[in-house]
Amino acid sequence: MNILKIYSFIIFFFALTAGSAQHNIIINANLDAKKKIITIEQKVTYTNLSKDTLTQIFFHDWANSFSDKTTPLGKRFAEDFIKRFYFAKDEERGGTIIQNISDKESRPLQWGRHDGIQDILWIKSSKPIYPGESRTFLLKYQIKIASNKFTRYGYHPNGNFSLKYWYILPAVYDTKWNIYSHKNLDDLYAPIANYQIHFTLPSTYEIVSDLEQKNSILSKDETIKTIQLEGNKRNEANLYLEKTSSFYSFPSDGVQFISNIDDNDLMPEMKSVATDRIIGFLQKKLGPYPFDKIVISENDYKSNPVYGLNQLPDILRPFPDGFQFEIKQLKAITENYLERTIIINPRYDAWIKDAIHIYLMMAYTEQYYPEMKIIGKLSKVIGIRWFHAADLDFNDQYFLAYKNMARLFLDQPLLQPQDELVKFNKNIANAYKAGVGFKYLEDYLGDDNIVDQSIKDFYTQNVLKYTNSDTYKKVLLDIAPLDVEWFFEDYVQTNEKLDFKIKSVKKGKDSIEVTIKNNGNNTMPISLYGFRKKDMVSKTWIMGITGTKKVKIANEDISKLVLDYDQNIPEVNRRNNYRNLKWIFNKPIQFRFLQDIEDPRYTQIFFIPEIEFNVYDGFTLASKFYNKSFIKRNLEYNFSPAYGFKSNRLLGSASIFYRQQLSDYGLYKMRYGINGSMFSYAPDLLFKRFSSSVSFYFRPEDLRSNKKQRLLLRNINVFRDRDKENPVTTPDYNVFNVRYKYSDFNLTNFLGYTIDYQISKNFSKLSATVNYRKLFLNNRQLNLRLFAGSFLFNDTEKDGDFFSFALDRPTDYLFDYNYLGRSEDTGLVSQQIILAEGGFKSQLEYPFANQWITTLNANTNIWKWIYVYGDAGVVKNKNISPKFVYDAGIRLSLVADYFEVFFPVVSNKGWEISQPNYEEQIRFIITLSPETLIGLFTREWY
Repeated sequence: MNILKIYSFIIFFFALTAGSAQHNIIINANLDAKKKIITIEQKVTYTNLSKDTLTQIFFHDWANSFSDKTTPLGKRFAEDFIKRFYFAKDEERGGTIIQNISDKESRPLQWGRHDGIQDILWIKSSKPIYPGESRTFLLKYQIKIASNKFTRYGYHPNGNFSLKYWYILPAVYDTKWNIYSHKNLDDLYAPIANYQIHFTLPSTYEIVSDLEQKNSILSKDETIKTIQLEGNKRNEANLYLEKTSSFYSFPSDGVQFISNIDDNDLMPEMKSVATDRIIGFLQKKLGPYPFDKIVISENDYKSNPVYGLNQLPDILRPFPDGFQFEIKQLKAITENYLERTIIINPRYDAWIKDAIHIYLMMAYTEQYYPEMKIIGKLSKVIGIRWFHAADLDFNDQYFLAYKNMARLFLDQPLLQPQDELVKFNKNIANAYKAGVGFKYLEDYLGDDNIVDQSIKDFYTQNVLKYTNSDTYKKVLLDIAPLDVEWFFEDYVQTNEKLDFKIKSVKKGKDSIEVTIKNNGNNTMPISLYGFRKKDMVSKTWIMGITGTKKVKIANEDISKLVLDYDQNIPEVNRRNNYRNLKWIFNKPIQFRFLQDIEDPRYTQIFFIPEIEFNVYDGFTLASKFYNKSFIKRNLEYNFSPAYGFKSNRLLGSASIFYRQQLSDYGLYKMRYGINGSMFSYAPDLLFKRFSSSVSFYFRPEDLRSNKKQRLLLRNINVFRDRDKENPVTTPDYNVFNVRYKYSDFNLTNFLGYTIDYQISKNFSKLSATVNYRKLFLNNRQLNLRLFAGSFLFNDTEKDGDFFSFALDRPTDYLFDYNYLGRSEDTGLVSQQIILAEGGFKSQLEYPFANQWITTLNANTNIWKWIYVYGDAGVVKNKNISPKFVYDAGIRLSLVADYFEVFFPVVSNKGWEISQPNYEEQIRFIITLSPETLIGLFTREWY
C-alpha cells in the first residue's frame, strides 16, 4: 500500500512539473452556414493534475445554455428584465445535440446532465483516473448556434459568426469540481489545454483567431475548405468567421495585433502608434505576452466597455478620436492580456484581475493623458467649465461609480461571487472599487513602485498557471514595508464603507490634538493633512481607528486640517473631512446652477428652473433649490417656490428627507421625512398639504433578489380653500396612514401586495391590493389585480363620496397621484385614470362605495402590446344592496404602467362602443415624471 502511494506521488510530481502535462483537445468541426449548425467530433485527452483519483469528469456545455427559456441563462435574462431571449423565435436560440460519447476504443460511456442542469455534463470514466494519468474521451455532437443578439456571440444577421463557448470542454478540478452555469457573465473557468482544430466551412469565409493557422485545404469543387488551427497552453479558442473581414492587423512590440474595434477612421500610423504604446506599457508593467497573436473584437469591448460619456454617439462624444480609440483598445487589450495568461476562477475570485485591470488603466491615463478630464473637451466650454464635473480627472470616474452604489446601500464585497452581484456591481462598480483600492494602497505605502512591483511579480510568477488572489496577497506581504492586512480583511472581504470625520480639535502651544471619528466598522487607515494657508506642512497616516482616536501633530501655524486631501481614499462621504482653524465656517457656501457632482470643499446648494402643468395653474415655473447631487446623499432637501401663470398665484413645495442604513439586509434602511406643497385643486382654489413620515425598508441577503418590503407610517394634513358656490363640509382634514407593501418581480413573474390602513376623525378604512403578473412559456401574459376595501367606520356622508372607495377614478384626497386635472368631470384630462382602488376603466352608475368594495381586474395580450381586459366586482353603499359591476375592452400597453390607452367595449351600460360620444369613454394612463420613467431603464442594473 505504501509503495502504491509512493508510485502515485511520483506520477503526480512528474505530471505537474512536465511541460506536456496539459489536457489535449482535438476538434474536427464542420459548419453548415445556412442551418447555423456545427457538427463536431472531439477528442479530449484529460490529464488528472490533482492528488485525487477521479471516476467521472465534468464538462461545461455552455452552448446548450441557449436551448430554452428555463436554463440558468434564460432565468438570468428574466431576472435582468432582458426580453429579447424570452420573446425570441425558437430558431434564434441554440443548443447541443449529443450523438455519442465513448472512450478511445469507441466503447460507449455513461453520461448525463448534472442535476438536470442543461449546460453541465458528467462523463463516467471506464477506469479510475489516478493522479498523473490521462484518459481519452470521444464526443460526437452538433451545436445549433444561437443568435448574437443575446450575448453578442453567435450568428450575425449578415451571415458572419462570432464563436465563444461553442464546444464542450472539461471543467477545472482542484480538490473539487469548479462547475457552474453560463449566466452571461463571460466568466467560464476554462482549463489550460493544447488545442488542435480542423474547421471545415464554406470557402467564402475566413477565420480570425489567436491560434496559429497551420494550413488551409480547399475542396476539389472549391466550395468548402478546411482550416487547421493550433495553440498550446490556451484556456479559450474563440473564432470569428467572416465573409469580408472586419479586422485590421499590424505587428506591435513582438506581438501580432488583430482587432476590429471601431477605429474612428484614424490613420493606420496613429492606430499603430497607439497599439504599440499600449502593448509596450503592458509588457513593462506585467511581463512578456507569451503568445504570438492577440485578437481583440468589438464584441469583447462592448461586453465590458469603458462606461461613461465615451459611449455617446460620435457627434456628441467629448473625447478626441485618438484618445477614444486608445482607451477602448486599452480596456480590451488589458482584459484579454490578463484573461489569457492568469488562470483564476473568474466567478469566485475575479477581484484580483479586476484590480490589476483598472489599476493599469488608471496608470496608463496618468502617464499619457494626465490632463484628460472626465467630461473631455466639454471641460473647456464656457458655462460647463464652471461645474465641478469639469474639474474632475478622467480617472475620477472609477471612484464615483463605486460611491454611487455605496450611497445606494447596494455595494457588495469584492469576494462576492459574480453571479450574486447586482448588474451594476458586476459590470462596473466592483471592478472600479478593486482598482481604486490599489491606488489607496499605493498612497498608504508612500511608494508608487511597491504596488507596481507586486503586480509584476505576481504576473511573472503565475503566468499560465492556476492561481488565486491569496497568491497575490503573499507576494504583496513579502515586499510591503507596512502592515497591509487591513486591505484584505476589511477592504476586499467586506463592504464596510470608509467614512472618517474630524470630530474635534484642541490647539496647544506646540501641538494640535485632533480627534478623528471612524463612522464605519473597520480598521482601515486615513491620512491627515495640515495646511498653512495653501501650503501643505504635514501628512500623517492614522491606523486602527475604532470609534474615535486622538492624534497629536506639530502646531506649525496650521490654519486648516483635511482628511485625505489628495482624495486617494474611496470614502463615501468627504464632506466632513475639513476643519478650518482660522474661521467659524469649515467650508464656504457655493451656489451652482443645475445639478452637479458633489464637491466636498464647499457646502453646495443647487438651483434649477422647473416647469410643471395642471389645468388649474397652467404652466408653473419653479426655482428649485436643493442639495441632491448626481449621487444620492443621506440628507436631502428641496425647496421649490413656484408661480402659476394661469392661476397667477405663488405656489410651490418643500421637503427634507434623511436616510439611515441599519444593516446589509433584513431591516436595512429607515427614511424620515417632512414635506409640504401648495397648488390648485380646482379653479381658483388652493390646497396645502403637509406630511411627516417614517419608512422602514426590508430586503433579503441576496441583493439580486427583487423581493422588497416597505412599511410606511405617515401623517397627512390637508387644508383646502373653500368654494363659496359649492362649499364642502370638511375642507380641512388629517389622516394617519399605515401602509405595508411587498413586491417580488422579474420579467416572467410579478407578485405584489399592499395593505393600507387609514384613520381620520370621521372615518377609518382598511384595504388590500394584490397584483399578479405571469409571462408563460408561449409568451402569453396574464395580469391579475384584486382589490378589497372596507370602512371600519364612516361618518362622511356630509362630504359626499370624497372619502369613499372609487370604482374607476379615485378622488385622491391624500394628494398622492399626479392628476392633470383632479377635479374635472368632463374633457380630456377627466379621462386620465390611475389604476388604484377599483381599477375599472368604464364610468358606471355606481362609481363609489361608502361601505365596502371588491374588484378583480384582468387582462391578457392578444398581439404584442395589444391586450384584452375585463373587470368585475361588487360595490356596496349604505342602505343600498350590493351591486355587481363589470366592464371589458381593449388595452394598448405602449409602455406598460406608464403610457396606456383603454377602449371600453362592453359593461353594465351595454355595448359601449356603439353608444354616442364614445370618444369620451376612452381612458388613458400617462406618467410624466422623469424619475419614474428612468426606473424603466435602471431596473436591470440595480
